Amino acid sequence: MTGFYHALKSGRFLITSEVTPPLSFDAAAMAAKAAPLKGLADAVNVTDGASARTAMDPVAAAVIMLREGVEPIVQLTCRDRNRIALQSAVVGAAALGVEAFLALTGDDPAKGDQPETKGVFDLGSDSLISTIAGMAEGRLPNGREIKGKAALVVGCADAPVDPADGWEPKTLLGKIAAGAAFAQTQFCMDADVVRRYIARLRECGVPEDFKLLIGVAPVASGKSARWIVDNLFGSIIPEAVIARMDAAADPKAEGVAVAAALIRELAGIDGVGGVHIMAPLNEKAVPRLIEVAREALARG
Repeated sequence: MTGFYHALKSGRFLITSEVTPPLSFDAAAMAAKAAPLKGLADAVNVTDGASARTAMDPVAAAVIMLREGVEPIVQLTCRDRNRIALQSAVVGAAALGVEAFLALTGDDPAKGDQPETKGVFDLGSDSLISTIAGMAEGRLPNGREIKGKAALVVGCADAPVDPADGWEPKTLLGKIAAGAAFAQTQFCMDADVVRRYIARLRECGVPEDFKLLIGVAPVASGKSARWIVDNLFGSIIPEAVIARMDAAADPKAEGVAVAAALIRELAGIDGVGGVHIMAPLNEKAVPRLIEVAREALARG
């Protein structure tokens, strides 16, 4: 069983992050992207053709990360592969020691740099989740036995909202029913929204042992924060945070301080299982943020 599998079961507050594999034939290029997170993140997502652009295959990239001592979570999208190819990718990854996955629909190919690309979408993300969950029991959906053993774990994406009266998390509940063991969310830099969201999840039957990892960003500037809100659907960054970034003498340092304080606050909210740190256009800030956040969490 992988370190991330045990971390999920441990009940402790988790910190995950992500890297986008390079467009490179050189394994060292991938190793260099992952190395700064070694010993800091509980696991690191490997994106799968992020923004519908070609990059190193995520399973290959994950194996390189394992060699470097970094625990990977492989993102698999339904955009590029049919069910046979997706199942084969999971089997191959597990044979090489990679057992954690995040099931995603995938970005629209028309918005990438090769817009003539045809999407596959043979499965939806719910179906991919149930496929991987079933494979963890040793069988394909058609009943064929998979030889050997693997402690597969699969997660999903989520987007916190400030729930209106009567709102229910039907999409998330469907993914949990399909077999998702954890969710990593879009950016939500508002702890009060998270509290209200978590309360509604509990009211609607989301299990207490389901790990919800809230998306957090060390934003580089007020301009960067606005870009996230305007371009990454579902992102929540309060105007007060943006104004604080605009006023900062050192915006990048301020972004780390804001995110670290938020992580400490999120750790005190019952039902938050951890954070998922992403940093559009500011990846170099992630290791420092994790260090600062862990120091703050250790102090209590």
